[in-house]
Amino acid sequence: MGAFKINIKPFGERAIIITWPDRVEEAILEDIIDFKEHLINTAFPKGEWELVAAYNSLTVINNLNNVELDKYEDLLIGAYQSKKGSQPATRWLWKLPVCYDLSFGIDLEEVAGRLQMSVKEVVHMHTRQPYLVYGIGFLPGFMYLGGLPKSLEVPRKPTPRLDVQKGSVGLAAKQTGIYPQESPGGWNIIGNCPVPVFNVSKDPPCFISVGDRVQFYEISKAEYDLHQIEAEVGIYRIEKKEWHD
Repeated sequence: MGAFKINIKPFGERAIIITWPDRVEEAILEDIIDFKEHLINTAFPKGEWELVAAYNSLTVINNLNNVELDKYEDLLIGAYQSKKGSQPATRWLWKLPVCYDLSFGIDLEEVAGRLQMSVKEVVHMHTRQPYLVYGIGFLPGFMYLGGLPKSLEVPRKPTPRLDVQKGSVGLAAKQTGIYPQESPGGWNIIGNCPVPVFNVSKDPPCFISVGDRVQFYEISKAEYDLHQIEAEVGIYRIEKKEWHD
């Protein structure tokens, strides 16, 4: 039997959405990722099908034909009930450099003051643990990273900026994330990552997946400039290792 109660609904003409209990929980996301992998390995191969996981849902999209719910509902329920013992998806821990220089961390001093910490303490708290990728959205490649220490929780800015620099690392409520491109945004900016996390010319465009983990480490402004050049010419190698709970 599946670990959670799921609901299955049509989602437009070519998709079905499967939802789990409506709460942000690591066990739920892990169950979704494992079910996604099980479906890819059994009845929903890549190419014809695209499976998109996030928070408490899995969207199953057919890239070629319309999808009738009646045809797939029993199949999906049966697959979920029988997935126990299937090979879990491989998950990765990615180490990403961040420069917390105040020229990048334009809200860092304000955040530190609000949290009654020093800037150094904020940086230490932000880099000391991995974050779980719960979803990728509002911009292509924008990762919603959960697991932020409660001591770093700050609300979104009351008035979003019209232009947030590419690579900006921000805080908002219980999450942290990286802006993959210049855009408007209301997160509190505390640093910048010189390594692009989204590149439309690559396959996949975003090398990090939902269910992976990201840990930041601090670099100097000189190291930032070097890594940015290395990334531009394609010689920067991102540190990663397989994640085991």
